[in-house]
Amino acid sequence: MSYFEAVLFGIVQGITEFIPVSSTAHLIITELVLGYNFPGLAFEILLHIASAMAVIVFYRKDLLEIGRGFFSYLNLKNEKDLVHFRYGLFLLVATAITGTLGILLKGQIQDFMKTPSFMAAALAVTGIFLIIIERVHHYGDRREKDMVFRDSIIVGLGQTIAVIPGISRSGSTLIAALFTGLSRETAARYSFILVIPVILGSSVLTVGEAQMDMWSQLGAGPLLLSFATSFIFSWLSIIWLIDFLRKKRLIFFAFYCFVVAFLIHSYLEAVPPTY
Repeated sequence: MSYFEAVLFGIVQGITEFIPVSSTAHLIITELVLGYNFPGLAFEILLHIASAMAVIVFYRKDLLEIGRGFFSYLNLKNEKDLVHFRYGLFLLVATAITGTLGILLKGQIQDFMKTPSFMAAALAVTGIFLIIIERVHHYGDRREKDMVFRDSIIVGLGQTIAVIPGISRSGSTLIAALFTGLSRETAARYSFILVIPVILGSSVLTVGEAQMDMWSQLGAGPLLLSFATSFIFSWLSIIWLIDFLRKKRLIFFAFYCFVVAFLIHSYLEAVPPTY
């Protein structure tokens, strides 16, 4: 892998991981365009871990506060730590639902789901639901202190759908969280933090399938550069999306999904798959 390709894949992963347009679809599309075929899953796992690390660093103070409050309430039952304790439970519930159902559904993911036509359809579906949540459903104003277990169950189920290539994880969790009546900032924060256990957990589960000799196949230099690029652009993507949600609406991403879906179906359908 060249250094240019390393930077390109890192940028694609970093930018698309947290905006509702499916990072997996964009990585597969980039492979198709470049005619590249990665050995196993190790490289994709590496890029996703970089994105998870960006969330950990960005929300480090929040995560420490949630963790401290969670275990403090377990030990002392202090009322002031109840919000953090409940928030920690909601993260665990959503993650458990996604993890359990994701393992069950993993075997149902077929090669045809990684084809341009299928991913184009999945992106179009994402766009449709973004329009529905914008035009049909009214935004709520509930924050972390107002969350209930139903919220984590719905978001966990929404996140599970993202095992389908082309369905955005951030999009499905944002849509589900907004559907429950959470405010835009609360929904975005919950979606971002949820990526940490999901990515790290899925990385552990798939590490046996990954070809760890990728370091010799792709080169240590390009891999480290791609990891760093993915981390940096994931960080920038988080900052940008938070600011975007304060000022504008998700419907812009719906239009993007439709345009990309059209381009994929029109121009990439004849490209031989790389799986």
